[in-house]
Amino acid sequence: MNYSTKEGNKNMIHITENSKPDIHQLPFELVERKGVGHPDTICDAIAERASVYYSRYFLDHYEKVAHHWFDKVMLIGGCADFKFGEGKITAPYRVIFAGKAAKTYKGVSIPLDRILWSAADDVLSEVLTGFEASEHLTVINEIVDYQGAGRLNSRYQPKSENDLVSLDHNLSVSNDCNLLSAYAPLSNLERLVLHTEQYLNGEKFKTNHPETGWDIKIVGSREYNTYKLLINIPFLAQRVSSVDEYFACKAEITHEIEHFISEAFDFQVELSVNPQDKNQHYYLTVLGSVADTGDVGVVGRGNRINGLITPMRSMSIEAPAGKNPMDHTGKIYGVLAQKLALKIYDYIEKAVEVHVFTSKEAPMNEPDHISVQISGWVESQHEKEEITQMICDCLNEVNSISKNLIINGEIMW
Repeated sequence: MNYSTKEGNKNMIHITENSKPDIHQLPFELVERKGVGHPDTICDAIAERASVYYSRYFLDHYEKVAHHWFDKVMLIGGCADFKFGEGKITAPYRVIFAGKAAKTYKGVSIPLDRILWSAADDVLSEVLTGFEASEHLTVINEIVDYQGAGRLNSRYQPKSENDLVSLDHNLSVSNDCNLLSAYAPLSNLERLVLHTEQYLNGEKFKTNHPETGWDIKIVGSREYNTYKLLINIPFLAQRVSSVDEYFACKAEITHEIEHFISEAFDFQVELSVNPQDKNQHYYLTVLGSVADTGDVGVVGRGNRINGLITPMRSMSIEAPAGKNPMDHTGKIYGVLAQKLALKIYDYIEKAVEVHVFTSKEAPMNEPDHISVQISGWVESQHEKEEITQMICDCLNEVNSISKNLIINGEIMW
């Protein structure tokens, strides 16, 4: 086998059988997804969009990227006045950016305020109905360019081309010590939760039901072979004229969800849509999110990289959105772990967990440990060598993750 990387690289790869029961063998399972209009998901999207726009600005102007991180974004919701048949925003959303970034380069100011505004405006325009930034948005920039612990001023106060990073670099080291986890494949319940939210916030559904909002939360449960979905879906107050129309719309939507599930899955699902209605707490919004009425969102409190919250699975608590795409392994290795889990599962056709650990300033292509755990696997030297080669190939191409994050805007949640 040709591992290509340093000979010691393959020695930190551990491939073993996973002795834990497969998720489908557990008597009970819980899964959650916060939809694209949830305040936490919005914050993840804004933080990542800011990183992408900032990186692209430097690439367009200087052909390299400046170090930065924008992963401390908070959304403080606005205020709204609404009832059936009408609604308006009376106080704007406030998006607070905290983090580090270069504000000047070679004496030239970086348009950081414009970049951050564009990131917030673009995301909110995509996941809210009737959003107008000039009326509904305030951006607060708390980004600093201070020297970090053990760092030179040049990291966030670059003076020359050597202080920036090329997308083709291969000398980077980890910016932090991190532990990342991923698995494949998704369970039936996980697929159900993920795909149902994507259906409800998809273009076709929203075209057919413009009266629905975007802050959809889905919690799924499985007890043995009994599947249940609890779905909270907002309605736009100004597009629903009465309680009767609200319930009529909800009944139609519930029927369509049942049809979607019956077409996409081969098991029965019990649905509960907006159960709070029984207490006359109708889920009304103006723009389509609870952020209309002061709810707060923060980066890292929502979906993991695979788009789900899975408390009964191994999962990372790292918040990848907005982190430096050039050397922050809390982001890069999160994507790497997910990529490896999928590749290994496609090859071995058995459930896989991947865990990646790195110490600070370890070479990016040489993390300290990679653990691969395969359910129901009988050790095979040939399969072990093939999987090791897959891992080494991915490590040798780890810089391609940075490129995908910046150039293609890879979605991580």
